Amino acid sequence: MTFEGNAHYSASDITVLEGLEAVRRRPGMYVGGTDQKALHHLVYEVVDNSIDEALAGVCDHIKVTIHADSSVTVQDNGRGIPVDIHPEKKKSALEVVMTILHAGGKFGSGSYKVSGGLHGVGVSAVNALSEWCEVRVRRDGHVHFQRYERGRPVEPVKVIGKADPKDHGTTTTFKFDREIFKDDIDFKFDTLVQRFREMAFVTSKVHLNLLDERSQHEMSFYFEGGIKSFVRYLNRDREVLHPVVYASKEIENIGVEAAVQFTDAYSESIYSFANTINTIDGGTHMTGLRTAITRSINDYSRRTGLLKDADPNFTGDDTREGLTAIVSIKHPDPQFESQTKVKLMNPEVQTYVQQVVLERFNTYLEENPSEAKNIIQKCLTSARARDAARKARDLVIRKSALESLTLPGKLADCSERDPNKTELYIVEGDSAGGSAKQGRDRHFQAILPLRGKILNTERARLDKILGNNEVKALISAIGIGIGDSIDLSNLRYGRIIIMTDADVDGSHIRTLLLTFFFRYMPTLIEEGHIFIAQPPLYRISHRNSIRYAYTEQEKDQIMKELGNAADKAGISRYKGLGEMNPQQLWETTMDPSARTLLQVTIEDAAAADHTFDMLMGSAVPPRTKFIQTHARDVRNLDV
Repeated sequence: MTFEGNAHYSASDITVLEGLEAVRRRPGMYVGGTDQKALHHLVYEVVDNSIDEALAGVCDHIKVTIHADSSVTVQDNGRGIPVDIHPEKKKSALEVVMTILHAGGKFGSGSYKVSGGLHGVGVSAVNALSEWCEVRVRRDGHVHFQRYERGRPVEPVKVIGKADPKDHGTTTTFKFDREIFKDDIDFKFDTLVQRFREMAFVTSKVHLNLLDERSQHEMSFYFEGGIKSFVRYLNRDREVLHPVVYASKEIENIGVEAAVQFTDAYSESIYSFANTINTIDGGTHMTGLRTAITRSINDYSRRTGLLKDADPNFTGDDTREGLTAIVSIKHPDPQFESQTKVKLMNPEVQTYVQQVVLERFNTYLEENPSEAKNIIQKCLTSARARDAARKARDLVIRKSALESLTLPGKLADCSERDPNKTELYIVEGDSAGGSAKQGRDRHFQAILPLRGKILNTERARLDKILGNNEVKALISAIGIGIGDSIDLSNLRYGRIIIMTDADVDGSHIRTLLLTFFFRYMPTLIEEGHIFIAQPPLYRISHRNSIRYAYTEQEKDQIMKELGNAADKAGISRYKGLGEMNPQQLWETTMDPSARTLLQVTIEDAAAADHTFDMLMGSAVPPRTKFIQTHARDVRNLDV
């Protein structure tokens, strides 16, 4: 047997990455990548250290400042990182913490009872991925200082001043390294606000302040009620069926908290936290909560005769419709799926959470029969609707098998079959659909025109949704199924592009489509398959040249460039896609080499959940308030 390539392999081929170089080479292993999400993860890692001090009971103020140059300062009034000489490393403990992976005060049993920063790579990884980083420690009446450049200390830790003996804590300032984060990305105030609001809810009685010096925006958070307040906040625009049910208990040194409330909504909103970290992929604590709720409702329904002997038990889907719940655990040794801590893995947590929630929720149902009956009635309605939806879905699937995926007749498909190379344009109206069909590249671009507005899926159950022709056409064209039956391997188009007019109706249709994808095909958004097309707003002709402007600012810039000749330029504003001929639509909106697409992401599920509920739900006052508040901010509905 022979092997291709270089057969020489010796000790000289082994690369040893010193210090923090491993983090700079493979940032994805430590902060999840080099995109916008990973950039914000840098801030979270530093703030998590301050939150750990709060959990230890030695910190109640945390201030985060984004400076004009996009450097970030995190200041707390905790104990301050130790600065004395480390017995093994023979250097300041501060330098050890900042420059050595897996070094920290969270591995022993004394400094922290619980902590989010389990692996000890957080702040050192931030240091490694920063152009520069400076740490000031106020401790024992002195201010200690050290500066680092790309993870390397410039000089040893030194005292730079005196501090009030009562003043203690750590101040970390870092500037992310554009050699690592190369795209044109920056910190988003709103993204940080969502994360810090969650942290403040889960870590009650801690003042958290965020100041953005770039825009002078500032937000402060402080919640006495913890996760009970969080549930009330999430349900502020919904009709609730009962007061928040709260459970709290410590078992085997593991703290368990849960807050539960049912609403009149059709979707569930459940969020889980482990040591204040939002575990967005759930885990054992989430499983324990869901199991407890379903079991409790089934047991109560059987005992009271609300479920008859012949009736099947409620499924988890039946008992979670309209449920808003938070589960938060504090664990001395949390096991996460990865360094980015998106899923909790400790098996014992499921048992403890289930035990605590079951006990409390059973008691609540027994003591409040009227509210219990409302909850059971909602579950019964949900079960009937789900059965109808299953039959409708089975019908869709059966027809798909018989009719080659029942591709809708109005779909103009493409010839390419590799989903990594194909695109589906969802187009508003037949006129725009006609232009898009003629202007597209038939090899890889498919067109699905929609007639009118699709059903508002925020106000309808799945059985009704599956009866809507426009929705059925969407499901058939995309190919992955819907709800729990989604199989992404059957995706027919790698990019699904929403292309609507730049007017109020177009904006409404776009929101209806996004609501549908968010509620029933969220995987498409999470995996980055949904995009919004950006058609031009203006066509500007001057002599023999034609230019397109996609925003008001672009139009003003073009007119400025024309100078004195601007008066002779012809400006036409596109009211709809149908006004463009096929060639213009291709050149401006569909040609991959010239177009602009906006990718739809879910940066914060709780915020997205509330936004869709508020914009598309049944409560009118919050929607009116939102429109009145933000009307002045709207410049262009396409942006």
